[in-house]
Amino acid sequence: MSGIPAAIAADYARAKRLEWWTLAWMGSIIVVMYFAMGTSQAMRSALVEDLLSLVPAITFLVASRIEPKPATARYPFGFARVNSLAFLISAVALTMVGSFVAWEAISALIAQEHPTVGPVEIFGQRVWLGWLMIAALVYSIVPPVILGHRKLPVARRLRDKVLHTDALMQKADWQTGVTGIVGIAGIGLGYWWADSAAALLIALSILKDGVKSIRTASAELLDGEPREMDGPAVSEEADGVRRRLREHYPGCEVRLRESGRYMVATVSGIAPPARLPSKKVLTGDVPDWRLARVDFEPPQDEEA
Repeated sequence: MSGIPAAIAADYARAKRLEWWTLAWMGSIIVVMYFAMGTSQAMRSALVEDLLSLVPAITFLVASRIEPKPATARYPFGFARVNSLAFLISAVALTMVGSFVAWEAISALIAQEHPTVGPVEIFGQRVWLGWLMIAALVYSIVPPVILGHRKLPVARRLRDKVLHTDALMQKADWQTGVTGIVGIAGIGLGYWWADSAAALLIALSILKDGVKSIRTASAELLDGEPREMDGPAVSEEADGVRRRLREHYPGCEVRLRESGRYMVATVSGIAPPARLPSKKVLTGDVPDWRLARVDFEPPQDEEA
């Protein structure tokens, strides 16, 4: 499993370019949000989420430097599973930050903190800071949504859960922006709780994504059945490969596990064949690069 299969090399290069663009655009958004933040809890939560959005991009780019490396004596199976490790890191970061933001928002609601958004002077004119916050939130919506839409089909073709999680977060980033805008508007209308409530909604969204991602990442690292891109359900592609293997080797037991973006199959109950059929025969409608290896376990009496 060393290197990147030729069938996905172009998409892999495109994914890396999109993640570099993500770092550039999100960096500019973080700067704008920081200077417009004021004392708003919703703005602070939105800023934290924007900072968090850098984690999947960074882990993907780091993993992309390691995954194509050839196998070594100390890592004889290559580095394909670095993608699974990167996914777990992203999932844990999501969950931790979501928990922190939720705690801050709940604490503010319990303490009944009344945030204030006062005026600022710009070019000699006094302007309500809330308008600048809303403008910053609007700006924070547009680039991530565009990037998320561009990443999603690439992530699906690569079977890359890190990129897929990143794409979904950015595609849904408008929800964070709109929630923050509602919170700022609530302060302007005199509803002190609107800001913290908006921050709590943002935090719950982060937590939901984090917990779901941890479940899927843990299954990968524990050699679980290959999972769907967007949840812990067993992949339909895995069901298809298992069915094809059972048809080709009647009476055998087939076990599948996920190794990064690849699947590894173990066929039990038959002796290793002298010659394997082509991968296309064994995968059917599933891209053949997805099935990295097929191992055979002969019957017990033959082993003896």
